[in-house]
Amino acid sequence: MKKTILYFFFIANCISSTAQQINKQIHTGAEQTKKYFPILFAKRVAVVANPTSQIAGIPLVDSLLHAGIRVVKVFGPEHGFRGNASNGAIVSDSFDPVTGLPIVSLYGKKSMPSREDLQDVDIIVFDIQDVGARFFTYIITLQRVMQSCSNFNKPLLILDRPNPNGYFVDGPVLEDSLRSGVGLQPIPIVHGMTIGELALMINGEGWLLNKAKCDLTIIKLENYSHDSEYNLPVPPSPNLNTVQSILLYPSLCLFEGTVISLGRGTHRPFTMIGAPALTGIYSFSFKPESIPGMSEHPLYQDSVCYGLNLENYNTDTLRKKKEINLQWLIECYHAYPHKEIFFDASQSRQIGNFDKLAGNTLLRKQIIAGISEKEIRNSWEPALSEFKSKRIKYLLYR
Repeated sequence: MKKTILYFFFIANCISSTAQQINKQIHTGAEQTKKYFPILFAKRVAVVANPTSQIAGIPLVDSLLHAGIRVVKVFGPEHGFRGNASNGAIVSDSFDPVTGLPIVSLYGKKSMPSREDLQDVDIIVFDIQDVGARFFTYIITLQRVMQSCSNFNKPLLILDRPNPNGYFVDGPVLEDSLRSGVGLQPIPIVHGMTIGELALMINGEGWLLNKAKCDLTIIKLENYSHDSEYNLPVPPSPNLNTVQSILLYPSLCLFEGTVISLGRGTHRPFTMIGAPALTGIYSFSFKPESIPGMSEHPLYQDSVCYGLNLENYNTDTLRKKKEINLQWLIECYHAYPHKEIFFDASQSRQIGNFDKLAGNTLLRKQIIAGISEKEIRNSWEPALSEFKSKRIKYLLYR
């Protein structure tokens, strides 16, 4: 017990010392151990975690174990608990080689914890870094974990983290008929909420089955507002490994439903777009290769793609726009010589069909018809404004 107490205060002091180096440094929920370690002592704890789940550079699970907290298992999202699975790859159950803990995959045979998974669990801790886009699968995992907690009467503790794209809200709101593995909640492409705020909205709007409620506790961020600039200390997924890629992601992920590569198979994905068929139109080029644990067998593997290099966009410029960039999508569609296959998912072999990513069937038709960006944006109303109004009552930060 003495060792546990010493470690508890060691972690707290490390965080306090680091915080003094930068005035009003943002403190994540995980860093505020004094607020939630006491909740977890004497309980059997399951953790939903990945490599972003850290306290002062130490993996959350390791910190909990060192503090004497009884972690009984880990639930892993897309890319796995240790983050070594490629995008979209099925992740199997396993045992963690570092801690020996059983890892139950929520991105394989099942997408939510079962009754059997939770029989030896008193409380679930959710600590995963989101990037603020509807099609980023961690928020889908969040809702499904909340559903399991509600179904089997288990409390959920969320350690909140900043949203690097939390400074704006934009895009079409997901239509119910297009709910899928890349979009579950009726929210716009960019929702402008943290994981904790979104969990409150899921509860408050009755989005769980039968409008059930999850027993929810949120450890809030300190010194954070939605306008805060926050550079993630750990990549949220293998293919979002730069500040630019994270800020470009809400705009570029739509290309996953087209024949355009967005740089998977390079070491700077989501900072470039292109295809072999655009040769002679653009001078910039890149060649995707198979990269284990990052992008295995990417679109156009070993072929030269021609297109746009977005890597040098200044982060201030990206943040100031506060809109999804539709011009790149419109431009590439008009430049592509075989427009009849541009949105063909069987041709693109990428994550999902375009309509599921967009959240409606209209955006694809509008681009094909040559509708102006202004008209496209107008068509997102009134649903977008209605979401913004609903969102306000769930905000923990301004």
